[in-house]
Amino acid sequence: MASNRSILEKADLAVQDLITSGGYLPEAVAAKFMEIAVKESVFMKLMTVRPMKSHDERIDSFRFAGRVLYPGVEATALPLARRTKPNLYKSSLTAKMFKAEIRLNKEVLEDNIEGEAFTNSIMTAAGKAVSRDIEDVIFNGDTTSLDPTLAVLDGLRKQSTTNVVNAALATTTKTVLKSAVKAMPTEFITDRRQLRLITSIDSETDYRDTLANRATAVGDKFLLEGVPATYSGIPMIGIPVLPENLGGATNCTEMLLADPKNAHLGFWRNIEWETDKDIVAGELIIVVTMRMDVKWAFEPATVKVQNLKVT
Repeated sequence: MASNRSILEKADLAVQDLITSGGYLPEAVAAKFMEIAVKESVFMKLMTVRPMKSHDERIDSFRFAGRVLYPGVEATALPLARRTKPNLYKSSLTAKMFKAEIRLNKEVLEDNIEGEAFTNSIMTAAGKAVSRDIEDVIFNGDTTSLDPTLAVLDGLRKQSTTNVVNAALATTTKTVLKSAVKAMPTEFITDRRQLRLITSIDSETDYRDTLANRATAVGDKFLLEGVPATYSGIPMIGIPVLPENLGGATNCTEMLLADPKNAHLGFWRNIEWETDKDIVAGELIIVVTMRMDVKWAFEPATVKVQNLKVT
């Protein structure tokens, strides 16, 4: 059987094979790592995930806020007052640094070092390890937080400020969802198939129970089967990282109504890997350094429901 030292040396060489350009992963390998992280996430699969060529990148969006169609006359241009220009909006991604320290012990290495693709095992393990924390930052980031990880940047909940609904300690019912839908500006709710009701696991379960309470075959499906919960054609998804302790003495959460593609998650393409060995502990140490940011491309196209009670 290989010694701890030889196992660690083999693992270290395998990881070093990935590292070029002063410790940064090659672009193809970095893309594979982020693909794994995105695949493991509930919400990142639905977002606009973009590689950033530098630490800062601008997001441009536009919309036509008013009427664009007027009566026309052949071979005659519309008068100046009836010519339309789009409203342009700009937001920017500024990549913030995050680090992960991953330790693989002797048992893990013994199971994988002689495998046909040890580097793939490393990538998968690291991707799974960071995926949930990335999603936590995406939703719960708050620069005033006492949690140092969440304090790095403001997440999607903190950014949603234009259209806010107070559920007043009500649970997730059709009445609350109706208020959320009505709070969304009409121009952004024409295609409801693109929207999602994004809430916590218990909040989604509460709504599912209200549907199951109907004494019909459809109600039985929500009780007995994994039928997706929807309201007015809009699917609801439960996100494990959304908190359910926001109400002080009352357990509360929040809900977002938005098109997930309106949420942009940017990763600076240079992901740095550094390795070390702890021979005494029998561990390979991998430190992953990445830079990312998240922004709504157009924040007024979102609705946030606060003080939503969970049972």
